[in-house]
Formats: sequence, structure tokens, C-alpha cells
Amino acid sequence: MLLRGYGTAGPWGWLTLLLVACAAWASEITFELPDNAKQCFYEEIVQGTKCTLEFQVITGGHYDVDCRLEGPDGSVLYKEMKKQYDSFTFTASRNGTYKFCFSNEFSTFTHKTVYFDFQVGEDPPLFPSENRATALTQMESACVSIHEALKSVIDYQTHFRLREAQGRSRAEDLNTRVAYWSIGEAIILFVVSIGQVFLLKSFFSDKRTTTTRVAS
Repeated sequence: MLLRGYGTAGPWGWLTLLLVACAAWASEITFELPDNAKQCFYEEIVQGTKCTLEFQVITGGHYDVDCRLEGPDGSVLYKEMKKQYDSFTFTASRNGTYKFCFSNEFSTFTHKTVYFDFQVGEDPPLFPSENRATALTQMESACVSIHEALKSVIDYQTHFRLREAQGRSRAEDLNTRVAYWSIGEAIILFVVSIGQVFLLKSFFSDKRTTTTRVAS
């Protein structure tokens, strides 16, 4: 599968294109989406091919992003606003270039890390003669079963890694907020303590009054 990326992500766009170039045979990509940015990917798909787009926001803000999928004629096949994760399956109605974009334009200062998996078509058979009319041998059936089980394991591992990364991001964000809150409380306690000291000191200090006598 060949993906092409294009967007307004500045220097991160080049990083995304590098990741795409290094993983041109793969359908899973994780990229950085800056604030006020939009990143698009393009894929040449043949008519009648079944495709699945799955995405999830790993870090940043409220973990949401806008997603839009368009056909070769510009028709909108899928559009969701501020979604944390979702999956969409469709069958290509015509030959051409399909475009799907992720937008963070609604965010003013929060960067996002987005993962997506774009699957085009079915996996090739494990054996060239797997689709033959005769039944598979016991060894071939065992290999096919192991192959399907390993694919399920890979999918589970991917989702667990995404959940771990998201949980770690939330924990670090919570830790940062707690640290700032603790520093603020310490500063407030210090100021209140100093104020109480000066207030108590003013209660016990000697007040001298000056009496002015006017000579008659």
C-alpha cells in the first residue's frame, strides 16, 4: 500500500512523510499533529476493494481530532468532529485516489499524537493453493489457524500499546498538574504565615503616644 501525506503541519509534515516513506508497505502510522494544523493522506484504490480506516488519538488535549474521508469525486464518505477514536469500513465505488484528513484546527495550543490503521483489500492467502476446491491438509489447516491467531495477537498488542501510551500521557499530565498545585499551595502557605507573623507582632508592639502641652 502506498500512502502520500500532505498538510499544513510545518516541520512535522516532513517527519510524517519520512515515516510514510519508511513504512510504505505498512498501513499503521503514528504521527504528530500540531495545533491549528491539518494532515491529509492519499491512497489509490481499485473499485470494489474493501477498506477499513481506524484511528485513535494517543496524546494531547481532550484526545480528540476531526476526521474526514473523501472519494475520488470529492464526495464525503465519512466525517466526524472531535472524535477520540473510531473505525469505518467501506467498499470503493470507483477507481481513483481516496483522501482522508485529520484536523486539529480547532485547537489553539495543544499538539496531538494520532495513530491510524488504513487497510486496503484482503490479506493474500497463506498458501497459493488455499482457495482450491479440495480440502487443505492437516498441516496446512494448522498453519492457517496459527497465522490467524498471530494476526489477532498483533491487533491486541497494538491496542494495548495504544492504551498504555494514552494512560501514561494522562498520568504524566495529572502528575504535572498536582506538582503545580502543590507549588501554588506552598507559596500561599508561606505568604499567609508571613502575614500572620506581622499581624501578631503588630498586636504586641508598644504604642507610644506623644502628648503636647500647650503653655498658657
